[in-house]
Amino acid sequence: MTTSQEKAAALPEEPADEAALEENREPEDAPEDDVVPVRRTGPLAVPLGLLKTMRPKQWVKNVLVFAAPFAAGRLGEASVWIQVLVAFAAFSLAASGVYLVNDARDVEADRAHPKKRFRPIAAGIVPPGVAYGTAVVLFAGAIALGFVATLNLAIVVIVYVVVQLAYCLWLKHEPVIDVCIVSSGFLMRAIAGGAAASLYLSPWFLLTMAFGSLFMASGKRYAEMRLAEQTGAKIRKSLERYSASYLRFVWSLSATIVILAYSLWAFQIGVQPVRNALPTPPSMWAIISVVPFVVAILRYAVDVDGGNGGEPEEIVINDRVLQVLGLAWAVLLFLAVSTSAVH
Repeated sequence: MTTSQEKAAALPEEPADEAALEENREPEDAPEDDVVPVRRTGPLAVPLGLLKTMRPKQWVKNVLVFAAPFAAGRLGEASVWIQVLVAFAAFSLAASGVYLVNDARDVEADRAHPKKRFRPIAAGIVPPGVAYGTAVVLFAGAIALGFVATLNLAIVVIVYVVVQLAYCLWLKHEPVIDVCIVSSGFLMRAIAGGAAASLYLSPWFLLTMAFGSLFMASGKRYAEMRLAEQTGAKIRKSLERYSASYLRFVWSLSATIVILAYSLWAFQIGVQPVRNALPTPPSMWAIISVVPFVVAILRYAVDVDGGNGGEPEEIVINDRVLQVLGLAWAVLLFLAVSTSAVH
């Protein structure tokens, strides 16, 4: 006769990850914030699942809306602050709506993924229909907030939503296109800040933001490929048509252009044309700011080359030296724009 111990041994062992899911603990193979499981049941299960899927941690990217007003030396004005905060809120809603659509669209693929299967939609906590409906509400709210600030901001938000939805639905697996769309998200955030405050955006500023965005996006893809080569992990479909050498080429090219564009922009800050006389010299602080900017780019490149560039905000949060360089650069640029009549 089979003993009770033998019967217990014959039962299939409960997967550790499922046990962690039921106990609302984070499993060891799912450290990312957006895949930490939430409770399956209870009156707050769906709202909390929606909030988790909206990825509020990613809203830190929206601080880029402050870039143009900061570069123009206008952040000291209360009216500018209000308009830019509206832009921040609009992009937070729009980005969260995109995450909801993305997870609802990829629900079957996520369920087969060792980490993404803990996302609320893939785990069955949030029905895809609820996610789509919430996304529509968020998109409508984002566009409405855009109109509250300026028509130009509303247009930027609409373009952002359309481009990101095209990425989620059709273009996310297209090589080159996917990197360009990811980088455009950073650029549109910077443009949105200027649009909200009705500011003139310098061509050099726009080039700096555009190629800085491409630098981060291509660096992210390069880090993903390096990590896949080192661990043998499965890579995203679009990466299958890339090579490490190609991504390094795009990454190096964008780094070169962003350094050049920023340097030219820095040498323009403070220069004022004077009739029948030589123009005033550029701001000394702006010229000095090139040093921490270039060193920060090189430092960021070290992190990416080591395969640690999964998310730009994670690099910034975890690298103390990069934080110091960024602070030094911000202080110097603030001194430059605050003492210059022309930005």
